Amino acid sequence: MAQTLEYADQAVAMLYSPEMLGIQGEIHHRLLRQTDLTVLENMTEEELANQIRRFANAVLSDEDKTVPVRTLDQLVAAVMSEVRGYGPLEVLLNDDSISEIMVNGPEQIIIERNGKLREAPIRFADGEHIMRIIEKIIAPLGRRLDEAVPMVDARLPDGSRVNAIIPPLAVGGPYLTVRKFAADPFTDKDLMRFGSMSEQMRDFLKFCVQGKLNIMVSGGTGSGKTTTLNVLSSFIPPGERIITIEDAAELQLQQNHVLSLESRPPNLEGTGEITIRDLVRNSLRMRPDRIIVGEVRGGEALDMLQAMNTGHEGSLSTAHTNGPRDCLARLETMVLMAGTELPAHAIRQQISGAIDLIVHQDRMRDGSRKVTYVTEVQRMEGDEIITQDLFTLKHHGVDDDGRLIVEHRPMGIQPLFVDKLLAEGVELPPDIFVTQEEPTRQRRSFF
Repeated sequence: MAQTLEYADQAVAMLYSPEMLGIQGEIHHRLLRQTDLTVLENMTEEELANQIRRFANAVLSDEDKTVPVRTLDQLVAAVMSEVRGYGPLEVLLNDDSISEIMVNGPEQIIIERNGKLREAPIRFADGEHIMRIIEKIIAPLGRRLDEAVPMVDARLPDGSRVNAIIPPLAVGGPYLTVRKFAADPFTDKDLMRFGSMSEQMRDFLKFCVQGKLNIMVSGGTGSGKTTTLNVLSSFIPPGERIITIEDAAELQLQQNHVLSLESRPPNLEGTGEITIRDLVRNSLRMRPDRIIVGEVRGGEALDMLQAMNTGHEGSLSTAHTNGPRDCLARLETMVLMAGTELPAHAIRQQISGAIDLIVHQDRMRDGSRKVTYVTEVQRMEGDEIITQDLFTLKHHGVDDDGRLIVEHRPMGIQPLFVDKLLAEGVELPPDIFVTQEEPTRQRRSFF
């Protein structure tokens, strides 16, 4: 079996030096030129590794170069990743401690580990090398990337999110960004262990999901919205028919009755596009118990709000916002993007009638992700939507390692939707909003 490269190995930097990249390229070129593709595809990993090793020895002999056995094994693994994986990205994708990979051109790859950015000792040979890997990612999805369509969103088989943008839009490109998903989806226990939410908050949110409240998860880029949405969706009782709608399927729901829908970009003729809004409309004809929209970013907000207001309770979604109040303003803007001429008052009535709860998440300055607000959307008063914070994040300082000391604190206020929960057979415990006496030190979260 071919050995797997380890990111922690210091020899990786040498393996991706210009000289060794050239040797890898030559081995790969000879392998494809001298081996029938059908034979190559039918080889076992061990057979392919042995074939690559023969070509590697031949290339090294021609170059009059000798390398240690360990380096030869790594060289074989690197070429294996070119043939059956994602080239230089493979070593980073196999490292579970890395949460994001940012390719800023052939010479610079930045990774996020433990909430901090650092440069990886890995390189691509050139821009064409990056393009080859991008094509390998998007080809199975039927996506295209060329001068006519120089941007693409895609996903890896494990659900990891991929974005690529190429010249002429990317001046030093191609640029590639991969937001990795954990091999095992994070659970509510993981988020409590990280300090991203408290047990009290988890219990409350579980009751809210089971009670079919409509919930928006808001936050900035990289704040962990999709992870929190996954955790919230895990509270949906088994047996309900769930329809998920996304640009690129990322959600990792564990229930049995889940139908995943994915939008489609235009084809070469510029036709055939299926938008999130189209899918939201179609989902209403599919007899859903729950509709989960991965992210609302445009006119589909109107259709989602109308669905929530016409009997499709318990819907979940995310939105890029800076806070709970900003989430409401952004929803109003997105409804206007649908091309409607509704007055602001009517739009706000739709929003206040549809959304029950906003769970806002932030990425903190120490790199951790935490739920900072759980806010109830109450009612309209005049032209304003009234909200009430039910849980907030209180800061108590910084420890000796530079990590934030925080506490998720309930505000001691009972929400107005208690009767709605009771109608669904969900009764909140009397102590769910009782403030704890002592602040707790939360561990840092890195999901």
